[in-house]
Amino acid sequence: MDIIKEKERVDTMIKQCVLEDRPCTGCRECMMCDIDSSKVCDNCCRCIDRDADYIAVDIDEIIDE
Repeated sequence: MDIIKEKERVDTMIKQCVLEDRPCTGCRECMMCDIDSSKVCDNCCRCIDRDADYIAVDIDEIIDE
């Protein structure tokens, strides 16, 4: 599946903004690359610190829809 189409599909499923404490407005800021803010994230994982002893993802909240 095309990455852009997959991200658009995910956008329509998200009801709560993952970056701010507000409903999703469809701004797509959450889909942007952390390294190059002018492109959509393509899951290249260059933003992950590979030199760490372990790699972790912090989960702030689980939203049950």
